[in-house]
Amino acid sequence: MPELPEVETMRRGILDAVGSRVADVSKLRCTRKPIEVVPAASQFRRRVQNQRIARVGRAGKRVVIHLENDEAIVIEPRMTGLVLVVDPPTREHLRWRLDLTDGPISQIFYWDRRGLGNVRLFSETEFRQQFGPEKLGPDALGVTPEILQEKLGHSRREIKPALLDQRAVAGIGNLYASEILHVAGIHPQRLCVAMSKRQWQSLVAATRTVLEEAIRCEGSTLGDGTYRNALNQQGSYQNAHRVYNRAGQPCPRCSGGKITRIVQNQRSTFFCRHCQKRTGALM
Repeated sequence: MPELPEVETMRRGILDAVGSRVADVSKLRCTRKPIEVVPAASQFRRRVQNQRIARVGRAGKRVVIHLENDEAIVIEPRMTGLVLVVDPPTREHLRWRLDLTDGPISQIFYWDRRGLGNVRLFSETEFRQQFGPEKLGPDALGVTPEILQEKLGHSRREIKPALLDQRAVAGIGNLYASEILHVAGIHPQRLCVAMSKRQWQSLVAATRTVLEEAIRCEGSTLGDGTYRNALNQQGSYQNAHRVYNRAGQPCPRCSGGKITRIVQNQRSTFFCRHCQKRTGALM
């Protein structure tokens, strides 16, 4: 589930590691489904040991630990992964550990209940090839209406599934796409090619509003309680959701609508038929 707000919260949670030196790295014994850690342990250790952490960044929905030798440790949490600096929710789902010295954080953990995430080490060239503009779209927090329209404006895809395309815009997932479209007042089935210039502007403004609000709340911890911040604490944006998982409830934006659930590309979409009207060309 982690999308941009959750991963950005993870990133901020380990910022104190900047300047620390890597003492060791370990893929931990786990009886659950193994995660992908690349390269193999001995090579991983040889390349990162004694390197200082230069900065902590983010590539879409991935935490990136940049080292002083220009290599990068990329943690991709996928559905149930967490980046932690304290004891994890459970020991049996603990997958990977980075031991540090010379700083306030002694360890960074990667925990993953379902084992769908991964931890990979990239050289500077490999990182550019994997996460450069040919592979990953502009970050959702920085995209402009003009760039988004250029990326998607000629597509005959519906706007909601199109927002999940990480090559077009990086960081938006299923939950926040519904929230963004509700704030923008755009029907989730509107075709990209039918979007007006004003709608692209509204969409980008809503994207920043929703994502920045969710970051301030340190993300959304849903009913299964899986997502936690780096200190193993819940986020609170789930209490501010406007439409996500609220089918049948009154719309918080208008007085006449109720939240509807539909399925697009096998994913649930939530919206208000009253204030996200299906007007104009949708086909």
